Amino acid sequence: MSQPITTQSITQFRGLFRSLVLDPMLLYAHVLSAKIVAQIVHEEVGETDDRIYTPLVTLATFLAQIFSNDHSCRGAVARLRSWRVAQGLPPCSLATGGYCTARQRLPETLLPRLVRATSQKLQESAPSHWLFHDRSVAIVDGTCASMPDTPKNQKEYPQHPNQKRGCGFPIARIVMLLSLATGAVRDLAIGPWSGKLTGENALLRGLRSCLKRGNILLGDSYYSSYQEVAALLKMGVDVVMRQHGGRPTDFRQGQKLGRDDHLVEWQRGRQRRSWMSLLEFSRLPHSILMRELLVQVDKKGFRTRQFVIVTSLLDPIKYPAWELANLYRARWHAELDIRTVKDLMQMDVLRCKTPEMVRKEIWAHALVYNLVRAVMAEAAYRRGVQPRELSFQGARQVIKGFRAELARAPSPRGARLRADALSAMANERVGDRPDRYEPRARKRREKMYPRLQEPRSLARKRLESAA
Repeated sequence: MSQPITTQSITQFRGLFRSLVLDPMLLYAHVLSAKIVAQIVHEEVGETDDRIYTPLVTLATFLAQIFSNDHSCRGAVARLRSWRVAQGLPPCSLATGGYCTARQRLPETLLPRLVRATSQKLQESAPSHWLFHDRSVAIVDGTCASMPDTPKNQKEYPQHPNQKRGCGFPIARIVMLLSLATGAVRDLAIGPWSGKLTGENALLRGLRSCLKRGNILLGDSYYSSYQEVAALLKMGVDVVMRQHGGRPTDFRQGQKLGRDDHLVEWQRGRQRRSWMSLLEFSRLPHSILMRELLVQVDKKGFRTRQFVIVTSLLDPIKYPAWELANLYRARWHAELDIRTVKDLMQMDVLRCKTPEMVRKEIWAHALVYNLVRAVMAEAAYRRGVQPRELSFQGARQVIKGFRAELARAPSPRGARLRADALSAMANERVGDRPDRYEPRARKRREKMYPRLQEPRSLARKRLESAA
């Protein structure tokens, strides 16, 4: 018999979420509440006949699994069992089969909806001094993640072609849109590492709906193609990007705005890209007016000495060259944010064995990351600083340190604990080292084991025959 999502189940989810993940009262602008989650879950799942692993319980346990340093399913089930016993409920089995089956039943559309809902609410609630000229800036960048070497994963996300079959791992390409103001993941797209229409530009085209008129897209030279820029300008989205290496820049031409700063017309090429239809190509404008400016890098230790920024922000009075140079420099936050998700949150090597669960795992990482960013935004807002000034790892440590006490504290003491947690979080600042440079090399050596050059099954047979 199917069971609807009741007030009791919402209360249970709120308590489980507070005990295993974080206290929702810490979130800036209440970006995620139990009622909102229950409504989205009901729309995506409907009524179910689950008794222990209801959709809300499964979702809370899944997020707790991602938030924990131990990403194992057994650890997640053990945490759920301890919570149930503490609440006076019958203990659940430590076997992970029921939990894994329940995760598989969660629709793939559920976690993306929650990620977009949290990031949108967080962005809409951002005060104006967190923005750039009162405008929202999104940073685009791509990365990759590997996953278990199973036939299903290999079929949808093939391994690198230079690796021998049985010695490599499937690879997924991920393109993220990140908020410059709050650091939250606004949206992401997932595709195979290689193949037709799997590049970062192709994945970005699927994310355009996340951008709104008046937004600014910040990206590196990979995204500054004529087709991409023209499509974004048609949507009312401005761009600040690095000049594509295949497009020459001559500051002797065009309308001069200042030293090494001019307006120039980009001409549409005659050659149609293979992925574009004739109709799409015909709708492209024959030319677009762009601004190009040269940035000189005089910092010791920096690899690049100069580069050209291209932008559709044409007014040199409203947007001076030095301000655009500083804005493009902020693009590096995307590298740091992605490193946070992959390294600190352990998304670099995924654990799930089917493509569907791999995608859910990636979206679950993005959701937990956004929740921590929302807590950081609350701490920053109360202290009167920028969210980017706070440490993500420091915020995680504070949340984990205060979680147990917040879960069982009564209302008056809970309010004091929350205020102190946010204050402690605001004190965990990121060092202000704008011109720091370090070699991209590791000092600590890896263990001196040889690399596997053949499938493990063949390697075992070889060892058996040698014995």
